[in-house]
Amino acid sequence: MEKKGRTAGMRPADQRKSGVILSYLSEGIQIVSTLLYTPVMLRILGKSEYGLYQLAGSFTAYLGLLSFGFEGAYIRFYSRAREEKDPEETARLNGMFLTVFLGVSLLCALCGGVMTRNLRGILGGGLTEGEYRTAGVLMVLMTAGMTLTFPNMVFRCNAAAHERFVFQRLLTIAQKLLDPFLTLPLLLLGYGSVGMAAVGLLLKIAVLVSNIWFCRKRLRIRFRFRGFRLSLLKEMGTFTFFIFLNQVIDLVNANVDKLLLGRMLGTGPVAVYGLALQIHNMYVGFSVPVAHVFVPEIHRIAVQGKEESGFSRMFIRVGRIQFLVLGLILTGFFFFGKAFMAFWAGEGYGESYDTALWLLFPMTVPLIQNTGPEILRAQNRHKIRSVVYLMIAAVNVLISIPLIRAFGPSGAAAGTAVSLLAGNILFMNWYYWKKIGLDIPGFWKGILKALPVLILPCIFGMVSRFFFPLENFLAFGGCAGIYGAIYVASVWLWGRRFNACQ
Repeated sequence: MEKKGRTAGMRPADQRKSGVILSYLSEGIQIVSTLLYTPVMLRILGKSEYGLYQLAGSFTAYLGLLSFGFEGAYIRFYSRAREEKDPEETARLNGMFLTVFLGVSLLCALCGGVMTRNLRGILGGGLTEGEYRTAGVLMVLMTAGMTLTFPNMVFRCNAAAHERFVFQRLLTIAQKLLDPFLTLPLLLLGYGSVGMAAVGLLLKIAVLVSNIWFCRKRLRIRFRFRGFRLSLLKEMGTFTFFIFLNQVIDLVNANVDKLLLGRMLGTGPVAVYGLALQIHNMYVGFSVPVAHVFVPEIHRIAVQGKEESGFSRMFIRVGRIQFLVLGLILTGFFFFGKAFMAFWAGEGYGESYDTALWLLFPMTVPLIQNTGPEILRAQNRHKIRSVVYLMIAAVNVLISIPLIRAFGPSGAAAGTAVSLLAGNILFMNWYYWKKIGLDIPGFWKGILKALPVLILPCIFGMVSRFFFPLENFLAFGGCAGIYGAIYVASVWLWGRRFNACQ
């Protein structure tokens, strides 16, 4: 039998706390790595090849849709099987998921091969012959890496279902540390973006092997490849279809701007947008650790029938913590981001600051509410969200095309911002409140109580922006450091008063 997460090592509560701490450590390593490594990488690759790397990555990312949302279903169905204390059912469930994902890996390889052979039709005529050849190699390496992510989902989700977060976070930290250290020598030797993609593939192989070892040796995961219940597979298919729609929407919103920019304006604007997207991804990364460790608890609350009060308390508590964390990053980037981008990326990337702001501000609300989608999945009420988001994604494409023609990368980000405002903020808050029963008024009252945290830091930020020479690195570093210290002190003073961290 599989070992229970409650008895093997640390308690679930300790795993959650350690998981959050290690996740923020991982994000910190990612930021330091990005700050030190990205400027060197940009100068070695050049704007054109970096844009090409981003473009190839965008196309490969669409292969992730082949999971059809089954990853999002694993914890729900596995939690239900564990609650019923049926080890044979959990083994059959593991076997079913692994079989599905191995089939998906094969399909991914086939689709990636077709895309690679038709790059000219996909990318249009805006690339040189050398860029087409490089793009072909990148697609092969990235497709191979994507095929490995599907079987890895079973082992990663199994560890999460057992609330064993520490190993996963340590694995992520190791991956983020090794990536620049392995890639930089290859860049210096002249392997360029192909070397970056090769390192990415190598690390995905290592992650898969490590997860298999952990689940087999520590969690005693079992697989049964006979006796699959077709009724269960049908139930999973119905559940995951709308998760799949949501994945389509997320990928469209994350990648369509780069694809449109590449076809309409070339690889240079893609590089500008890609740099802004790196800032956006780091921002998103700071909201994920807190919410992610509560996913098994959310599904356990649903299985035990304690939704009415438990979900609202969790939604409000996690949202307040995330608001305080993201508030520092968002306001700090607003005041010091322009100078930071100049120091970090160098000339030719000034528009990345405005583009990043268009992405960050509207994204803040769904990030501080990112336990909401998992609550919907736990209640099997995620269908309407997926349908509405699909409509919003279509609108995003339609409005982004004229905005790109008029404003370039910033226009693309503005189109995404409008879609986020309509779907993720206005509609979803109404739906959470009226249809799901979450205490949305209580949520926003809690956020308003935490707003005084921003007063002193923002005053200092405005003074710094208008009265200090932030183009001087020492002035920039000093002001940014003082700003961070003021923010932490403000959280300590005001946050305790308003119970912002409860």
